[in-house]
Formats: sequence, structure tokens, C-alpha cells
Amino acid sequence: MDNIFPSGAITKISGKAVVLNGNDIDTDRIIPARFLKCVSFDGLGAQVFADDRKELNKGAAGFHPFDQPEKQGAKFLFTNQNFGCGSSREHAPQALMRWGIRAVLAESFAEIFFGNCLALGIPCVQVKQTLILELQALANEVTNPNFVLDLASSSISSEGCSWAIELEKGIQPMFLSGRWDGTAQLVANNEALNKTAAALPYLNNLWA
Repeated sequence: MDNIFPSGAITKISGKAVVLNGNDIDTDRIIPARFLKCVSFDGLGAQVFADDRKELNKGAAGFHPFDQPEKQGAKFLFTNQNFGCGSSREHAPQALMRWGIRAVLAESFAEIFFGNCLALGIPCVQVKQTLILELQALANEVTNPNFVLDLASSSISSEGCSWAIELEKGIQPMFLSGRWDGTAQLVANNEALNKTAAALPYLNNLWA
């Protein structure tokens, strides 16, 4: 797997897509509560959808989408309404990112999940039902096609076709400029931060 920690501007994401059909998929399903006891996020990728995968894989329905051999290494997740609802645990997008997901397209997202993904550099793109169904059908083709999400041109393309998408207002420039990455901004402005800190009375005993 490539470096799981994105940084700086994010303009284009390319890769296969894994499809997860269903509405109201909550964070407890994405990463069950027992895994919240971990002291770091390392290893959460292997446990994403742990209970769903265990239940499905023992039945006649076949492999869970995240266990299908041809979907290993997928960068996109295509799902449906109200994805990431439930508790606000940041472990959910951490688990998805550590499995390999770099962008999520859905009909709608839970607000806190959306924000937690933004903080990790994972674009959450809300699209109409007709488009997500078309993308899901294409992703499940035997050819296992590659998709390209171009944040600069607000489009997703595959197999010679291109569809317009819209990012939530204000989100697109954050990805294109790298402003989504708060840590990188702090490091880049270290000199200015130190200068400000040196002038703060309560940090430097200037009130004495």
C-alpha cells in the first residue's frame, strides 16, 4: 500500500472502486466499538466492517465487498444515503483510509463523518441517486474499471465517460490549495507561530 497519509494539495485521485450498497451505514458498522480501545489507529484498516464481513463471509452470499480479491487496493468507495451516521468516532474514516480508501461518493453523508474525512484528506462527494447507481453498476462490471476523480475540473471519469460532480461549497479550494491539512499549515507557518507565542504575556511572564 502507498503512503496512507496524504498531504498538501489533492487535485486528482485514481483507482478502482468498491461498492457498498445500503443506506444509513453507521460508524459502528464501519468500525465496531470494541476496536475503539486501541491506543493508536494502526491496524484499524484490517478491521473495517469487521462484523459485516464476518457475517457475510460465512453465508452463501459470498465475499463482503471489502474482501473480494479483485477489489483489494481500491481507492474509491461508492455507497448510498446518510453514510457515516451514528457516533462521531474518528476511527471510522481512519479505518477506511488505512484499508486504502481515498475518496467516498454517496448520495449523502452524516455531517461529523464528513468533517472527520476532510481532516484526513478524504474527499466526500455527494451525488444524485441516479449517478451513484450508474457508478456502482459500472464499478461492479467484470472489467473492474479504473476511475479518476478530478477535483480541479469537478468531474469523475471512467471507461471513456465523464460525469460532473459538485463538492460542498468551500471544500474544493481547501483540497486544491492544501488548506484541508491543518498540521501542514502549522508546520509551514512555524516561524510566525513562534513569533506570536513569544509575544504572549501568559507564555513569557511579561506581566511580572
